[in-house]
Amino acid sequence: MAEALARHLSGGRVEGFSAGTDPKGVHPLTIRALAEVGIDASGQSSKNLRTLLKEKFDYVITVCDRAKESCPIWPGVKEQIHWSFDDPAQVEGTEEQKMRAFTTVRDAITDRIRFFLNAAKIKAEPKFPR
Repeated sequence: MAEALARHLSGGRVEGFSAGTDPKGVHPLTIRALAEVGIDASGQSSKNLRTLLKEKFDYVITVCDRAKESCPIWPGVKEQIHWSFDDPAQVEGTEEQKMRAFTTVRDAITDRIRFFLNAAKIKAEPKFPR
């Protein structure tokens, strides 16, 4: 979710990569939550963190506590940042309650990315309804 949001909110000026410590595929409600705001994430795939270990990054941002605990130190990274969000895939309940969890996390990540882009002085002109 964060990868697609970063790309969209930066107007393509940020190249985001996402990977998990135990990837299980892109959750269908992630695809729906992003589609609600005009982002097609149907082509995204779930990747393992190990596939990116040799990449060079300016920033590494973890978005859940489990990932933070398992995330290696990335040499040469300008800054390693942690944002703690609840995992919406862990929510139990009705389809509506689960979807609400995904949209809540989507909106929280959106706010955090907007703040980050502003702080990093990355100019963007996103077309993103709120």
